Amino acid sequence: MTTASTDASQSSDLPSDPSGGRRPRLHRAWFVAGVALLVLVGAAGFRATPGVLITPLQEAFGWSRGTISFAVSINLLLYGLTAPFAAALMERFGLRKVLTGALVLISTGAGLTGFMTSSWQLILCWGVLIGLGTGSMAMAFVATITGRWFVKHRGLVTGVLTAGGATGQLVFLPVLANLVQNHGWRSASYTVAIASLAVVPLVVLFIRNFPRDVGLKPYGAKATDPEPSGPTAIGAGRALSVLKSAAKKKTFWLLAGGFAICGISTNGLIGVHFIPAAHDHGMPEPTAAGLLALVGIFDIIGTILSGWLTDRMSSRVLLGAYYALRGASLLILPSMLDATTHPSMLFFIIFYGLDWVATVPPTINLCRQHFGEAGPIVFGWVFASHQIGAALAATVAGVIRDNSGSYTLAFWGAGALCFAAAAMSLAIRSRTVVQQTL
Repeated sequence: MTTASTDASQSSDLPSDPSGGRRPRLHRAWFVAGVALLVLVGAAGFRATPGVLITPLQEAFGWSRGTISFAVSINLLLYGLTAPFAAALMERFGLRKVLTGALVLISTGAGLTGFMTSSWQLILCWGVLIGLGTGSMAMAFVATITGRWFVKHRGLVTGVLTAGGATGQLVFLPVLANLVQNHGWRSASYTVAIASLAVVPLVVLFIRNFPRDVGLKPYGAKATDPEPSGPTAIGAGRALSVLKSAAKKKTFWLLAGGFAICGISTNGLIGVHFIPAAHDHGMPEPTAAGLLALVGIFDIIGTILSGWLTDRMSSRVLLGAYYALRGASLLILPSMLDATTHPSMLFFIIFYGLDWVATVPPTINLCRQHFGEAGPIVFGWVFASHQIGAALAATVAGVIRDNSGSYTLAFWGAGALCFAAAAMSLAIRSRTVVQQTL
């Protein structure tokens, strides 16, 4: 950036001196957070799109559901495993370049899907390309944005951005399902391709790597607070070196183990198997799907509330409470399943929605406290464990249902694991924010 452009940015972004008669302007951090929210909403919708394509693709090409689901599984795993490398690449090449590349990757994968004729092309487009693209805009991106741009309200902003994932699914899936029904499955693919490219100009216009790039301090930072450090190493090497260093610390394994159980008990179990489990008890599938949609609605409220609490309470205590309450709810879920939506089931749906990803803000905060500037990359690896847990749970729960005739053991097992996750969280030592980089 030239001196002239830097000065222009400074004059447009720095709050005015009240004594000068000009009103202070909104801190640029809020514009950055707004664009980040839009990106995350889109990423969630793009990643969830295969859910509305499974049946149309089966009818159009005659592929088995196993083949189509394999592409979705690749997407799920890459979404998690890409996160730590994306966080490192954001350090090395900057937020704008990584986000722009990710959006172009998603657009390419979705656009090419409309021309595919073989199942391997589905795996390449939706599994690999879109998995890599959406993974680059996963929760590690949230940690990077909040860690660089916010000091005040950091937990609250983390909660709002995290809730964008649930919002994306709520906003996109009904629209895409209607497109598929009325205009064919290719219309959904092309819509995703166009929508992802439409976000690129906003990223280029508003996203900057650090507040200092526009002459600002992070929102709420004091003049004496240290500046976030710049790039330190090339992407993949940085991600792996951080993992090597973090893996030597007990805290990393406690966080990763707890978050793997988080993935088991949410995306892998309830997200995949709640509808068939309810159907086993006589509940119509559309009714069960409607209940699962309510989980997404209350997830937005719960995650924002969790972010607010993270600013005010011990993150390890919050995590312990979230996991313990989730475990208790899973233990009693089998007795609640019925053909009708009685009040106790609605209570479970509301509670589980509030708790769904409430674990994210305190987990990000603990990564930041214990690993300093490397916190976003560490959280990327912790999030990868979440996705691995989810993938395992999706398979294991199905095997349990095939062999026992019900999901009861799967729910009870996940409930017991949640209590273990609560113990892991409480075992993490309290610590103030560290400044060193791994």
